[in-house]
Amino acid sequence: MTQTAAIIYYDEMASPIGPLLLATTERGLCTVEFGGYEERREKLERFADRWIGEHRIERNEKALSSIREQLEQYFQGSRRNFEVEYDLYGTEFQKRVWHALTGISYGATVSYKDIAQAIGSPKAVRAVGGANNRNPISIIIPCHRVIGASGEMVGYGGGLDIKSALLKLEGWALS
Repeated sequence: MTQTAAIIYYDEMASPIGPLLLATTERGLCTVEFGGYEERREKLERFADRWIGEHRIERNEKALSSIREQLEQYFQGSRRNFEVEYDLYGTEFQKRVWHALTGISYGATVSYKDIAQAIGSPKAVRAVGGANNRNPISIIIPCHRVIGASGEMVGYGGGLDIKSALLKLEGWALS
């Protein structure tokens, strides 16, 4: 009996910070990337090859309509929490970090050290930074809310301009 290929559905949406690529499996949201499909296609293919195996990628607006709607509400300032089923792929350590990120309240910030302590690995600050950088579901898993221990804006996969825009949207006063 032949195993059928997994299907990854994707859609794109315009946002105040530029186009976003959304992708989901039948189990849940697996990707929110900065950029459109053509720009991020190779990265999505590499992700699927590594973590999912045999697959096909299809555009499906309906499969991602709830996510798109929630993100639109977020950008309009009317949504602070997301109601999303995830399908996360990564190491166990990365998943622990990503889970900890979901506990950061809207408009709040924490340091990489705070996350390391929260997951019970207080000396793993650099590893937390690496996991934060590999967060596959930007915005919804709010890695933009992690800043340096000194309160400074540091690294962000989408760039510091996007990180600043997201924090400003949430009412965080940049120093």
